[in-house]
Amino acid sequence: MKKKKLLAIATTLTAASVVLSGCVQRTSSGKPYGFVYDYMAVPTQHFLVWLSNIMGGSLGWAIILLTFIVRLILMPVMLKQSRNATIQQEKISHLKPLMDDIAKRQQAAQTDAEKMAISQELMSLYRDNGISMTGGIGCLPLLIQMPIFAALYAAIQYSPELSKSYFYGINLGHSSIILTVLSFAAYALQGWLSMLGMPKEQRKQMQMMMFMSPAMITVMTFVSPAGLGLYFFVGGVFACIQTLIINAMRPKIKQQIAEELKKNPPKKKVVLPKTPAPAKADVARKQAKANRNAGKQRSRK
Repeated sequence: MKKKKLLAIATTLTAASVVLSGCVQRTSSGKPYGFVYDYMAVPTQHFLVWLSNIMGGSLGWAIILLTFIVRLILMPVMLKQSRNATIQQEKISHLKPLMDDIAKRQQAAQTDAEKMAISQELMSLYRDNGISMTGGIGCLPLLIQMPIFAALYAAIQYSPELSKSYFYGINLGHSSIILTVLSFAAYALQGWLSMLGMPKEQRKQMQMMMFMSPAMITVMTFVSPAGLGLYFFVGGVFACIQTLIINAMRPKIKQQIAEELKKNPPKKKVVLPKTPAPAKADVARKQAKANRNAGKQRSRK
């Protein structure tokens, strides 16, 4: 279930980025207009040109500085979410024996009532121990960055200054194989780093996400101008730094979870299947039958 939800989130975000990047219209003379262009792309153009003047006229370094500013603002939120996800992983690791027992009984259940009761038991185990069904993973940082993706895409696509700029020989207005490969490598490294401290059982479950995230970034970088690819690559470097910080915090988190579970050990809660109440029609028939039998006995007397 977790994999399906993560896949759905990734697909939705990818589709949203494509839609936002295409929300610029053109007049009959070819002049771009629309909400994304007028209120997002144009201010981004001016801001990048202003930053490039500070960075010696380099729009490439201006994009890197913009990425640094955005990721620095988002860093507290992203670190908090990564820490929450790590706490979830550690709790699941400690509760695995109980979860395995529930899974075995779920497979052995023969009636729908039994299966429903065992499912409720699992949900109760999650709820009582503060475990989220999504593993503490949130998409808020990605949602916040969606307008930035759209603004950068439109700014580079429709600004002559940006679309014709070069950064170390890379045309920022066209897609770049070099930045596509670098972005894939950065996010693949981030995925590998994130799995270093995980229990072996959870590593197997997260292998799909380890490959899906770099693949998604690779496709987005390949179909986007190199200026946006530069944003993705620098963002991937920040993601690696963030993961290293979380890995350094993991031993302390693991010790904290162990102490909490030692003070309040999880209890095995069995939820009995509810016996369905008899239908009103069945009750009426049984009552009528009982009345008839009583009448027959009185007539015989």
